[in-house]
Amino acid sequence: MLMDRKNLEDYLLEENYMTEADLKRVKEIQIASDKKLYEIIIDEGFISEGELTEILALSTGFPRVNLSKLYISPDVIKLVPEYLAIKHTVLPIKKDGNLLILAVSNPYDIFAVDDIKIASGCDVQVVIATKKEIQKAIEAYYNPYANIVVNETNNVNEELEEAEKAPVIKLVDTLVHQAVKKNASDIHIEPQEKNVRVRYRLDGELAQIMFFDKALLQAIIARIKIMANLDITKKRVPQDGSFKLTFENHIIDIRVSTIPTINGEKAVLRVLNRDRFLLSIDQLGFNKKQKNCIYKMLDLPHGMILVCGPTGCGKTTTLYSMINHINKPNKNIVTLEDPVEYALCGINQMQINPKSGITFANGLRAILRQDPNVIMVGEIRDRETADIAIRAALTGHLVFSTLHTNSASGAIARLLDMGVEPYLLASCLAGIISQRLVRKTCIICKEDYLASENEKAYMDVSDEGFKLFKGKGCNSCNFTGYSGRTVVGEIVNIHSAHRKLISRQATLQEIDKVSRSFGYENIKDNALKLVKSGITTFEEAMRVIFQESLD
Repeated sequence: MLMDRKNLEDYLLEENYMTEADLKRVKEIQIASDKKLYEIIIDEGFISEGELTEILALSTGFPRVNLSKLYISPDVIKLVPEYLAIKHTVLPIKKDGNLLILAVSNPYDIFAVDDIKIASGCDVQVVIATKKEIQKAIEAYYNPYANIVVNETNNVNEELEEAEKAPVIKLVDTLVHQAVKKNASDIHIEPQEKNVRVRYRLDGELAQIMFFDKALLQAIIARIKIMANLDITKKRVPQDGSFKLTFENHIIDIRVSTIPTINGEKAVLRVLNRDRFLLSIDQLGFNKKQKNCIYKMLDLPHGMILVCGPTGCGKTTTLYSMINHINKPNKNIVTLEDPVEYALCGINQMQINPKSGITFANGLRAILRQDPNVIMVGEIRDRETADIAIRAALTGHLVFSTLHTNSASGAIARLLDMGVEPYLLASCLAGIISQRLVRKTCIICKEDYLASENEKAYMDVSDEGFKLFKGKGCNSCNFTGYSGRTVVGEIVNIHSAHRKLISRQATLQEIDKVSRSFGYENIKDNALKLVKSGITTFEEAMRVIFQESLD
C-alpha cells in the first residue's frame, strides 16, 4: 500500500535531512518549475538519489532492487512499449503468471502503474530502483547497440577490420564478463532468422539474456575466433579453440566452439573459473558419510573408481577433486581427457586427438608404458577401453573414469553389457559415485509452506503440519528462487558381497539390496533429505532426480 507524500516529508524532517525552512523553499521552487518534489530535493543537494531510493523503499514497503544485477528477458521488455518506459521512467523486470514486476523510481506515480496495466494487460507489482539505474537499463534493453553499424560482407579483411572496432570488442567483453560475474557456465550466441539471441546457462538452466541486430553477427563471431586463435575464413565447418582472461584477479578459461547453422555461425563459450572448478572434496557438497566413503576409496593402492551420471552433473569436477587430493610428489599421475578442462599442477595430462591416432584405447596403452601410479580416463566408451582400464587396475594402478549411467548399480550393468568379463570387473572395482546437481533454494527469499498431499506421499510423512521450503524470488537470485547448485549423490564402496554378485551377473535389484544392507542410501533418498532440510525444493528434486525414472 502506498504511503502519502506527507509521510515522506515527515521522514525527511524527522531524520534531519531537511528543516521546515528547507522544505518551504523546495516547495516554492516546485511551484515555479515542472519538477517533482523529490527531484528538487535531490537537485538542491539535501539527499542523494540512492539515499532517497532507500528511504522510499523503507517508507512504502516496496522492495529495493539493483537493476545492474538482473537479467531481464526480452519477452518481458516487450510487454511495455519503449515510449511508456521513458515517459514514466519504469522498467518491467519479470512476469509471473499475470503479475508483472515493475521497477519504478517514483512509487507515488499511480498514473504510471495504470498506464502499464493497460499496455501490458497484467497486474502490476512495484519494486523500487533509482532513476539513473532505470534510465540506463532502458537504454540497454530497448536499444542496446543502436549506434553500432557493421556492414555485412564476405570480404575477410573488411570483416576483421569491423571486428576490431571498439563497440564490438566491448560487446564481446561485456558478454563474457557478465557471464563470469553471474557464475554462468556457458554463453550461447545463436543466430535466428531476423536477429541474434544470447543465452547464459545459469545453475544448469539456459536463461535468455538479450537479442542484438543480426548485422553484428559476423563481426562478433570474427572477434571471438580471433581471441580463440581460430580461422576466421572458415565459416562452414565446426571449429574449437580457447583463450584465457583475467577477471577480478581470477584466471578464467574460455573454451570456444563454433558450428555453421542455416542462419549463420553459432558460438558456444564454455566459462571455466578455476577458483570455482577446482574444489576440495569437502567443498563438493557430499554429506559426512559420503565423504568418508570417498576418502576410503582414495586410500586404496589400486583398483577402479567410477563416477557416473548424465552430462552436466559435475562428474569432471568430482574427478579433479579426487585427483588433486592424492596428488603427491611420490606419485606419477597421468590423465587422458576429451578435452582437458584445466591444467593441473604436478599432473601429466593428455588430450584425445583422433586425427593423430590418440583415442582413449590407444592413449591408455601409451600411458601404461609411462610408469604411472594413478590413471584417469575421461570416459569409458567401449569394450576395448574398458578392458585396458580394468587390466590396469588389476596390475597395481589406481584408475579413475566416468560412465553415463543413472545409478551405481547401473554402472556395473553397463560394463557387463560392453562385454567385460564379470570376474575381472568383480576383482578390480573399488567404488562407485553416482551423482546429480540440483539448484539450491535461495537463502535470502526462502520461505516455508504447508506440504501438499502429493509431496507428503513422496516424503512418506503423514503430519498435517509438515512444511517444506521454496524461494519466492528476489533480487539476489534473479527472481528464480534458486541460487547456486549442490551435489546429490549415491556412493558405494565395493564389498566382497558385491563382488560375488558381480561375478555371477546378478540383477541390479540384488546389487542394490546388498548396498542398502551396508547402509548406502540411494540418490532418491538423499535428494529427499535435501528437500526436507530446505537446501533444495520438491520441484527441483522431481525435475532432476525423479523425472528421469519416469522417462
